[in-house]
Amino acid sequence: MTLELIIFIGSILFGALIYWRESHGNGLYRFFNKLMYSRGLQIKPTDKTGFVYQQKFIIRLVFIGFLFLIGIVITKFLIPIDIATISIFASMIVGTLAGTYLANFIFKSSEVIDEKSNSLEDVVKETIEKGKDFIEDIKIKDEDVGKEAPEHKKETPKTEEKSARERLKDKGLL
Repeated sequence: MTLELIIFIGSILFGALIYWRESHGNGLYRFFNKLMYSRGLQIKPTDKTGFVYQQKFIIRLVFIGFLFLIGIVITKFLIPIDIATISIFASMIVGTLAGTYLANFIFKSSEVIDEKSNSLEDVVKETIEKGKDFIEDIKIKDEDVGKEAPEHKKETPKTEEKSARERLKDKGLL
């Protein structure tokens, strides 16, 4: 269980590393794209799509599963000890997928923070100014209430009106 947990945490970091690397350059994906497709079907030079970067969940799962499958086959031939079990294989795939989505969240949130940093500063300043105005209004109202003596309003006696039941009876509804 401890080995699986260590591998899971390591695969989360590996997934974040893969996502970060592909967000900066997708040379390997471009190479395989040129091998597989004709010139008309190849990705455009401005396209940043990679194996996991800007891909849907199923495609990421296939690429990551294939990557670890190749890794396990190579490990089986190099090290005859049976380390690569199904549970470790599954934890590596799930951890790497989680790492790619975690890296995506971090990159997107940092972009939004960078874009909104100036407007966020203005919003905070406006909020502080509004708060100061609100506190001053409360102080002014408190001072006004303390200075003036409360006036007693004379209550005018209500004229006797018909009750709701009697009005409904008059209309013929009861």
